[in-house]
Amino acid sequence: MLRFSKKHNYSGVMICVEGIDGSGKTTQIELLDNWLKSKGVDVILTQWNSSELISNTTKKAKKKNLLSGRTFSLLHAVDFADRLERTIKPALKAGFVVLADRYVYTAFARDVAREVDALWVRNMYSFAIKPDMTFYFDVSPKDSLERICANRKPKFYEAGMDMKLSNNPYKSYVIFQTRILEEYRKMVDEFGLIKIDAMESIRSKQKFIREKVEELLVENKIL
Repeated sequence: MLRFSKKHNYSGVMICVEGIDGSGKTTQIELLDNWLKSKGVDVILTQWNSSELISNTTKKAKKKNLLSGRTFSLLHAVDFADRLERTIKPALKAGFVVLADRYVYTAFARDVAREVDALWVRNMYSFAIKPDMTFYFDVSPKDSLERICANRKPKFYEAGMDMKLSNNPYKSYVIFQTRILEEYRKMVDEFGLIKIDAMESIRSKQKFIREKVEELLVENKIL
């Protein structure tokens, strides 16, 4: 993790959001994206598990329930490596602000929750670039589930059904997301994540985020 512990030397800036499902992180980063663009900032938004190179393979494997914890981890690492080289690095070199909806911390939390060795996962992502700022949205698994169920049922892997934690998808969701939450909370101090109460209003969260991001961009002479 030597490279990941050092600040990158690119002219751009990378800002990430993290948290369990239903924490509201995607809403916040999309609002931030629109705000930065309104200020004339060059921005690019990238999402976890979105590489065209590997996404079809992952989807097919999920449908057939072929993914073990370590296989899951390896596929996501390939996806991440592709996006890092094709999207993130070029954008940072060009002086863009890169907004990441989930970053390596997602792997550190989810993969360990699937009983993959924590050190093995961290070593696998040792090539990653350290973000300039990461916001972690803290929410309880029960509140997370309530938010998700307002629109849909929990998905199979999202609920950790592959772990056989419970035959009930709702119970399984709470158990699995609790495991993920525990890993995230450990990382707040380990990686200096900025913790945000996900139950606060959308407006107050966005106000806080914008203030922090503005300070960062002024410091880096982007604003």
